[in-house]
Amino acid sequence: MQKLALTIALMLALPLAAQAQETTRKSAIDAATKKPAKAPISRKAAKAVETQTPVSEDTNVVLGQPELDIAKMVHTGTIKCELGASVTVTPDEAKPGFFTVSTSSHKYRVHPVESRTGAIRLEDPRAGVLWLQLGNKSMLMNQKEGLRLADECQAPPQMAFADEMRKNPPKPLFEGADPQPGTAAPAAADPAPAPAKGRPSTKKQ
Repeated sequence: MQKLALTIALMLALPLAAQAQETTRKSAIDAATKKPAKAPISRKAAKAVETQTPVSEDTNVVLGQPELDIAKMVHTGTIKCELGASVTVTPDEAKPGFFTVSTSSHKYRVHPVESRTGAIRLEDPRAGVLWLQLGNKSMLMNQKEGLRLADECQAPPQMAFADEMRKNPPKPLFEGADPQPGTAAPAAADPAPAPAKGRPSTKKQ
């Protein structure tokens, strides 16, 4: 009787053990295939990357949902820039996702594209012009001519963001990061003096 009970208990335990083993195997696979989280990129690095990324020459533009989502984050209106310049960003009411970016002497039709850094990137493929929007400022660049048409442009939300960053600068993610504006880099420690060498003995053996 005891032998029969033991046999039944083993038969019931085997499926549970197999299920636990399968769960462990799936967890191991998930852990191995899970993509690591991307490290955040600084605004300075994002600007460098995006200005070096060529504007697409494809004029047959069809916006998908990712581009339309980007368009919702674009700052519009007249945006003041350095040296008394300004840029006006106007959404196209007839064609959602498209914008007109105009200066005092030029006008460009731009659309959002997915960027490599997460920055808001609007391109005019015909003119080779890029409107780059970061958290604290924007810039207008003609890549074909290698000219910055407007820089240090700030919409009200960007001004507030820049002000907050000045009040509460982020801590460097790793040692060796660029110091925050207005702070000096820590001075390198003086090397420790080498131990003095003893004078050679002149005593004869």
